[in-house]
Amino acid sequence: MAGHSKWHNIRHKKAKMDAKRGQLFTKLLREITVAARQGGGDPEFNPRLRIAIEKARKANMPIENIERAIKRGTGELEGVNYEEVVYEGYGPEGVAIIVECLTDNRNRTTSEVRHLFTKYGGNLGANGCVSFLFEEKGIITVPKDSISEEELFEKAIEAGAEDLITDDDTYYEIQTQPKDLYPVKEALEKEGIKIEKAEITRIPTTTVEIKDPETAQKLLKLLDALEDSDDVQKVYSNFEMSDELMKQMA
Repeated sequence: MAGHSKWHNIRHKKAKMDAKRGQLFTKLLREITVAARQGGGDPEFNPRLRIAIEKARKANMPIENIERAIKRGTGELEGVNYEEVVYEGYGPEGVAIIVECLTDNRNRTTSEVRHLFTKYGGNLGANGCVSFLFEEKGIITVPKDSISEEELFEKAIEAGAEDLITDDDTYYEIQTQPKDLYPVKEALEKEGIKIEKAEITRIPTTTVEIKDPETAQKLLKLLDALEDSDDVQKVYSNFEMSDELMKQMA
């Protein structure tokens, strides 16, 4: 499986959640604010806001924090005006990397992202230099111990999903078109299926295999540093590694 999934699995195992909690809340609140600003403050009519609120609740964010973020987005409360910025570049061995940010200072964020690429052996590129190597998809994750593959496949396809990926040991991944993500999620929940996570993501259409441990270490340090940057919301890459090498990096 390509890096977009395995890398996040590594990070999940490594993460010290207490230390990351404040940073996570900051990123989630920014997403809620921007979602409310763009699509309105009613989650019933704003799928992006619904998903952002669900992520915040899973992270045990207090409801009053969520409500304030929504009001800042709709203008009911004064707040920072965040801008969505996407950066593209290359990591070690030419691995394609896309960095999605929400920032109140584009110059600061550009400088920080460029610095991190340079520090860990990568190069920040021009817009469009790697985005053609990815496609946007909706991904819904379902615990494998909650339902059989055959039953989930049947229900997912009937609900409008494109495919069911079973590579992961713990979760199924249901793949949808971005516009179908929330309708499919809602249909599956009505069937009593437990949803772990639902989000729009970028899936690589072609991958770069990393075989050298030293190169792998540099690449993972770059991805780690980017994800830990305050203004960064999501990081996507198209690396591929063997299971043996991934275990060494965990």
